Amino acid sequence: MHAQRRQFLHAAALAAGGIALPGAHARAAGTSYPFSLGVASGSPLPDSVVLWTRILNDPLNAASTPAVAFSVRWEVAHDQAFTRIAARGTASALPALAHSVHVDVRGLEPARWYWYRFMLGDAVSPAGRTRTAPAPDSMPGALKLAVASCQHWEFGSYAAHRHLAAAAPDLVAFLGDYIYEWGPYRLTHPASALRTAESFSLAEYRARYAQYKSDADLQGAHLAAPWIVTWDDHEVGNDYAADRDERLAADFALRRAAAYQAFYEHMPLRLALARPGDYGAMRMYQRYDWGRLARFHVLDDRQYRAAHACGPAGRGGSSSVTRACAALRDPGRTMLGREQEAWLAEGLDSSRARWNLIAQQTPMAQSSQLPVLKPADGRFWTDGWDGYPVARQRLFDALGKSGAANPVVLAGDVHTFYASDLQRDFNRPASKSNPVIATEFCGTSVTSSSRPQARTLQYLEMNRHTRYGRSDKRGFMLMEVRPEKTTTVFVGLDDVRNAQSGKATLATFEVASGKPGARQV
Repeated sequence: MHAQRRQFLHAAALAAGGIALPGAHARAAGTSYPFSLGVASGSPLPDSVVLWTRILNDPLNAASTPAVAFSVRWEVAHDQAFTRIAARGTASALPALAHSVHVDVRGLEPARWYWYRFMLGDAVSPAGRTRTAPAPDSMPGALKLAVASCQHWEFGSYAAHRHLAAAAPDLVAFLGDYIYEWGPYRLTHPASALRTAESFSLAEYRARYAQYKSDADLQGAHLAAPWIVTWDDHEVGNDYAADRDERLAADFALRRAAAYQAFYEHMPLRLALARPGDYGAMRMYQRYDWGRLARFHVLDDRQYRAAHACGPAGRGGSSSVTRACAALRDPGRTMLGREQEAWLAEGLDSSRARWNLIAQQTPMAQSSQLPVLKPADGRFWTDGWDGYPVARQRLFDALGKSGAANPVVLAGDVHTFYASDLQRDFNRPASKSNPVIATEFCGTSVTSSSRPQARTLQYLEMNRHTRYGRSDKRGFMLMEVRPEKTTTVFVGLDDVRNAQSGKATLATFEVASGKPGARQV
């Protein structure tokens, strides 16, 4: 036991010495180490940040942690040696919430980095680095933002997270599919990609998160910076829409509530529930200001959306349809729900930020799968914004009416890098009567597979407002937001199945303030 305790403290000292990846040290300490899933921070405000951990001795065995409450100590320090403590306290790790811990640390100073850690008995967690948002009226010179999504465990290693952490971003935005609801349980990547062991219960979703969060590179990305997060479909079930899944299951509401609770239990979220203990209707859409440099409008396009248009008989989920599908023109159909639409419009109207970053799940740019030769042409995938074109036009109307400066849409979901110009009529070239109203950058997946590049090149030919597309590489986006311009780099892995994979810059784009549209440099 004493030898294990020395390993615990040694592991923490190594982590505190410079955001070292913690996983190997945690596993070396033995299965009794309570911080096997690492630590995380997120939801930064000018005076506060949320700290997270989960007490779990063995990532593949929830029963390894006794079903009792633990009193977990936490510290926030000005320095990585924890000699200048800024805040400290205790928090309860309750079995009802899978022994997860969420600490909303208040009273911090704006625009500064902090270090944090948790302690239970003699065990000390890895030390994470976090930061607060700038003061509301300040104009920061730059924001370094990493953007990632879609990290199916069985489809590759998490080398992208290793490179993301090494880039030392100020903030990470994760746009959904943090887990996938199916796959074999094991701690090695990659494993079989066969569809097995699908999650339906709270215990199964918890086990899936524990599997994913056991990865050292993912833990390292959480140690590097605070995260803001939203979800997509695979945190619950493929292509679900509001209260309807692919199976049209009568008990889907129970499954969704279990999945939502597990999501909260494993994310550094500041969350207010409508009713105590009710995780079945969590409000995920949220707003974060980075001084007056950037405002993040973080959307939820799953919980409130209308059912998919013109779907096949007997099942839910997406399909590809032509404009002959009358539901595409139904003004009553929504992607965000009317309450969230109004919230977004208000946030755009009130924004004083130089850049308005709309962080959401799936591409807004039209992506016809057939040439559009006349208005009735085209074939469109109904799970994305193409399946909700009237709702997309309402969003574009809100953008135009608000006059919000420099809107940039961030997207994921489709496992492909895209750089697109957004305009009201995608079927006509940009012009004075059909201007570019915003820029969209879509990131590829951390691991999840995509279509052949040859097919993506065909899509580019059919959708000229999309300036770039790359589907054969996994990776992430790295953005630098400055008052005068935003630079976006598409970072691709050499080999997603190799945990030691190198990386390369695939393309770089700039958007100048006051001039919407992606320009490759």
